[in-house]
Amino acid sequence: MKGELSHVDDTGKARMVDVSNKDTSVRSATASGKVEFPPEVFEILSGKDFLSKKGSIIQTAVIAGIQAVKKTWELIPLCHQLNLSKIDITIVPIENTLQIHCKVKCTERTGVEMEALTGVSVSALTIYDMCKALSHDIRIMDVRLNEKTGGKHDFKR
Repeated sequence: MKGELSHVDDTGKARMVDVSNKDTSVRSATASGKVEFPPEVFEILSGKDFLSKKGSIIQTAVIAGIQAVKKTWELIPLCHQLNLSKIDITIVPIENTLQIHCKVKCTERTGVEMEALTGVSVSALTIYDMCKALSHDIRIMDVRLNEKTGGKHDFKR
């Protein structure tokens, strides 16, 4: 376990971390998650190449995830607004699931972990929204940070 919570001051009040004294560096983060379907629903979707009346399920989820990454600072109250240099979201069908991977990169004073996690989460929610007419027994699972680089500490799962 690390030290103290960085978004809480000495009196317990929420605060945005002051990053003004941190060095600017290249920072990246990768997150992943998956959307699991009942086998019969996955068979229907894959048989249609994941196309719906609303359009491509996968490409719509990629675009939604990219938009969400760019708006992370608006969605999560204590996140900083960042000048992002790369957002890459891939969604691949594997064994009754759509596997989602999101990589985000910037040159800033704070990392992009929350942006990568937000990209995966909103991509998954978009898939759920586009497929819920077939079943409500669709599960969003295993959303997690896989790697982060830059800043004081790197992390790799």
